[in-house]
Amino acid sequence: MGVIPSGRTRRQFLAAVGAVGLAGCGKLAERRGRPEKEYELNHTADEWSRYDPEWTSPSDSPLSASVQPEVLVENLEIPWDLAFARTGELFVTERTGRIRRFDGERLETVAAPDAVIDAEAMAPGPDDEPFWETWFVEGGEGGMLGIAVHPKYPEAPYVFVYFTAKTDGGKVNRVVRYDVDADDPASTGRVVVDDIPADNVHNGGRIAFGPENYLWITTGDAGEGPLAQDTSSLAGSVLRVNAVGDPAPGNPDLPGDDADPRVYTYGHRNPQCITWLPDATPVVTEHGPDGNDEVNRLVPGGNYGWPEARKADEYEDDPAYRRPLVNTPESWAPSGGVFYTGDAIPAWRDRLVFGSLVAQRINVVTLADDAGDLPPVGDTARGMAFAEDWHDDAYAATAHWTLADVLGRVRHVEQGPDGHLYAVTSNRDGRPKGDTFPRARDDVLVRLTPTA
Repeated sequence: MGVIPSGRTRRQFLAAVGAVGLAGCGKLAERRGRPEKEYELNHTADEWSRYDPEWTSPSDSPLSASVQPEVLVENLEIPWDLAFARTGELFVTERTGRIRRFDGERLETVAAPDAVIDAEAMAPGPDDEPFWETWFVEGGEGGMLGIAVHPKYPEAPYVFVYFTAKTDGGKVNRVVRYDVDADDPASTGRVVVDDIPADNVHNGGRIAFGPENYLWITTGDAGEGPLAQDTSSLAGSVLRVNAVGDPAPGNPDLPGDDADPRVYTYGHRNPQCITWLPDATPVVTEHGPDGNDEVNRLVPGGNYGWPEARKADEYEDDPAYRRPLVNTPESWAPSGGVFYTGDAIPAWRDRLVFGSLVAQRINVVTLADDAGDLPPVGDTARGMAFAEDWHDDAYAATAHWTLADVLGRVRHVEQGPDGHLYAVTSNRDGRPKGDTFPRARDDVLVRLTPTA
């Protein structure tokens, strides 16, 4: 595993990503050993740094930007999620069970909790076996997945991770908080949400603090579709809790006598992205069955149809199901992403940017109030429109794709405090198509850099 020299020192990297300063890092020893406390958070979206209720959709094509990846770290083991702290530090999870921290110069392991299931990564470099023979490396789709940094970090020295845990009764997914300033962070784990159904497939796993400083958690159906319609189950849902795992105030009342108050929406198959429009509207991407992948706008208490509805006629047959903004004709396998508000790539600003696993590219989705305001699709090999009557009528959408087969399986795209976009690949999970990936340097952390 290696950090690629880029001529940047640690201090330059932290400054470049908008760090609040290095003083907090220098007080590490002073913070260790202090008694645990809870940190009061403000819960109003208008204090969110990206809040812009008057945002407008761009009408030009995002393909006007020429973007290339700058490799920062190579030979990671199936990195799954990225989360920036206000200090500029970047936290990365590896599905094999590690929480890593990168400051632009050093990559260190923060913790490798014993409770995480055993998951393996393919060796770097092209594999001689057909991809279907390595489709399920040890651990399936589980392991160390999502990560989020406490909004008051470094004063509150906590990161939250979502992982598949081994228990006497089998596997479960759980969200656990760790004190990364402790001498042994792995020993400080505090369970925030437990007993999320888990399996070899469909574990969901993305977590993030939203505009109101509540923790949002995406969960999969664990391969049991009907669980997504069971409001007493945490499977196939988007959860919204506070920093200690209690239901967030204002969560919707859901149907069912035993509905879990932590559930915000349900009827999801395998959502692996949670992000927000500038007006604080939550949006998710989720995997479909052999196509019919979706981008969904979340409405409190919404039922998103799985497993009963995934195609146009199924949504039209039952108006109770929330309609998707995007529903794909073929498999993209949409993974993590962000609604981009930075300035580093102006042509992508105010658009949803997310990775694709099966399609091995980065997707850029534009949302507009009216289909006539959308950028043209142009070359249909690099774009597609979604504005039919059965789609969610809140927005029309156009999708364009970039960097096809340049990085391979793109697992997550994240916006840094510097306005740049950063991404990680998932080429060592046994599932790349063709004989190009994994490359000898995989997996990688990259910065997406405009070339003109």
